[in-house]
Amino acid sequence: MTEKTDIYANLKQLGSHTEQPQSPEQAVLERVENPQGDTAYCVRFTAPEFTSLCPMTGQPDFAHLVIDYVPGKWLVESKSLKLYLTSFRNHGAFHEDCTVSIGRRLVDLLDPQWLRIGGYWYPRGGIPIDVFWQTGEAPKGVWVPEPGVPSYRGRG
Repeated sequence: MTEKTDIYANLKQLGSHTEQPQSPEQAVLERVENPQGDTAYCVRFTAPEFTSLCPMTGQPDFAHLVIDYVPGKWLVESKSLKLYLTSFRNHGAFHEDCTVSIGRRLVDLLDPQWLRIGGYWYPRGGIPIDVFWQTGEAPKGVWVPEPGVPSYRGRG
């Protein structure tokens, strides 16, 4: 296994000023070698204030994202993930496209054993839209908690 200090050597954004990317395409996602690569475990990222733009009206859309993955050789560097997710603030796309695109980009970067993403979108026009995508069945023996995000209820 590589020395722990060496796995961070190629990171460009962590520990330095990084401009906010203006689009998901401009955002740079970074990864580091998984120092616990011989162990199957679940990593969860929760982004309760995710925003993007409606591609038709330009109005903001808001979501609570939950990303779970079982890493293989790579971990996503969290600052780069935050910058990537924030880059959607100027990006016009439907809820389904945003949610699945994030999942696919992470899979392309990390080649995880498993990944799932849940996009719990707040209502627009009176209808909440929840979008779920995963790469397959979670590996057996790995504790993957329920997302813990209740369905939208409004005032009722």
